[in-house]
Amino acid sequence: MYFDNSATTQPYQEVLSAYRKASESYFANPSSFHHKGGEAERLLESARSQIARELNVKPEHCFFTSGGTEGNNMVLKGAAEARKNFGHHIITTAVEHPSVMETCVHLEQKGYRITYLPVGSDGRINTKDLHKALERDTILVTIGHTNSELGAVQPIEAIGEILSSYPDIYFHTDYVQGAAKIPLNIEKAGLDFVTVSAHKFHGLKGTGVLYKHPRTMLEPLVHGGGQESGVRSGTENTAGAAAMAKALRLAKERYAANSSRIEEIKKQTAVRLQESGGVINSPFSGGSPFILNVSFPGIKPEVLVEALAERGASISTKTACASKNSEPSAVILAATGERKLAESAVRISFSSDTRKEEAVHLCSMCEEVLPQLKKVMEEQQ
Repeated sequence: MYFDNSATTQPYQEVLSAYRKASESYFANPSSFHHKGGEAERLLESARSQIARELNVKPEHCFFTSGGTEGNNMVLKGAAEARKNFGHHIITTAVEHPSVMETCVHLEQKGYRITYLPVGSDGRINTKDLHKALERDTILVTIGHTNSELGAVQPIEAIGEILSSYPDIYFHTDYVQGAAKIPLNIEKAGLDFVTVSAHKFHGLKGTGVLYKHPRTMLEPLVHGGGQESGVRSGTENTAGAAAMAKALRLAKERYAANSSRIEEIKKQTAVRLQESGGVINSPFSGGSPFILNVSFPGIKPEVLVEALAERGASISTKTACASKNSEPSAVILAATGERKLAESAVRISFSSDTRKEEAVHLCSMCEEVLPQLKKVMEEQQ
């Protein structure tokens, strides 16, 4: 049983078929001038148009990347470098994905000032804090859409409304956990950059898209052949792009059709885990139906993850990009303020394919395992 869909999802069979067909028939370099290259380029542009249609933006504003980490780095480093003569202040939150947090730390070392907005117990920022944080030399606000550990969804449109009075400030959101699952009107929200990664919605790893508004400037991370209008040089992954377009369309359809059912599974799972001594960290309303974060105080999360894995269930501790870090979850600590909860949090993440019977079985496993683990912990103390 797989409950780690926020780390990655299983590719749809239709996606794998699309990738294989594109790899076999459209293998040429899309930058080549010959006939085969032209065929590959047309498939690449068709994929771009399909993805743009699903995101409700223009194709010429979508640029292919390798995924979320690259997209976030492109925006933060690229915007900072391109706008260094206008200012050195960036605003983000205390609960961002490592690909944003670590990049902010890197920029601090380069002389930029970063404001990390606090979050409430629901994992969301207070927009009044954003108002207060804005400075004359603020060049970028980057706030993730759906938190990868809590499932909290930030008020992106309200933030965009505030920033509409500050046209010189770029607005970026990491939409990696929200794409295909939680609707986002990119233009209405006034977003300048949006990061998307395909393997979070049943596409393939190593493929992603960055939405970039034409008013913005980005210093490229990689220089070379000038592909993707110079925003991201390097031969495009044509087959991966075709597969991503297929995955995004299918995932939007299936997640929309199943979100209420998954929400009910999440609620029932939360209730049973609370009865087993769990403390629910995810917000009870306004959050993603697909992410449930729960702490079992006194139990080390990696021990619980391993015990469940031995019984055939896969859950996770923190976001996968930070799961090998033994420190308590910075996200849970920021939201709850309680170290004991941050030290014992696990994440259960669902997909549109998750069945109720699987969640019920997972809860039964926890009811069996938790008393055993508690007894061991007490004996060690």
